[in-house]
Amino acid sequence: MAEAKSEHEQREKVRELIKDVQTCVLVTHGDGQKLRGRPMVAAGQDPDGKTLWFFSRSGTEKTQEIALNDRVLLSYSDPSSQNYVSISGIARVVKDVEKQKALWNEYMKTWFPKGAEDPTIILIAVEMTGAEYWDSPSSTLLHAYGYVKAVVTGEPPKGGENERVSFKA
Repeated sequence: MAEAKSEHEQREKVRELIKDVQTCVLVTHGDGQKLRGRPMVAAGQDPDGKTLWFFSRSGTEKTQEIALNDRVLLSYSDPSSQNYVSISGIARVVKDVEKQKALWNEYMKTWFPKGAEDPTIILIAVEMTGAEYWDSPSSTLLHAYGYVKAVVTGEPPKGGENERVSFKA
């Protein structure tokens, strides 16, 4: 049986699972009770390990939605390794050119060709309040074994690790 992880270890596991995933889906509250999701490229994490950063343009629907309801969800998916993470958080829109420069990488030029000092750029900071992750074995052999076991026994295989994690102090 797997040993229970401490809160610190669970938080580190979340950070590890998302660190190399380039794109996640940011879900905000749209008109009425509608939820709206859109892909976002991760720009970085603060040293505090609780705050995630994304580039955007000012005046977009997502920034307007965040102004009306700051509760958001980030959904990370890495199908090649069978890892999935869902992060709840509080978002805020930040205009900070120095932070933009610190987080900037050349990949961002795809969306912001004028560079880090483009006056239309804003940042979205998401302070994580909670997360849930699914960390499954990724080898083809293990998946094949699970399939055969399910067919023979009629029972699904035991999955990987699934934990709910609090980021509240």
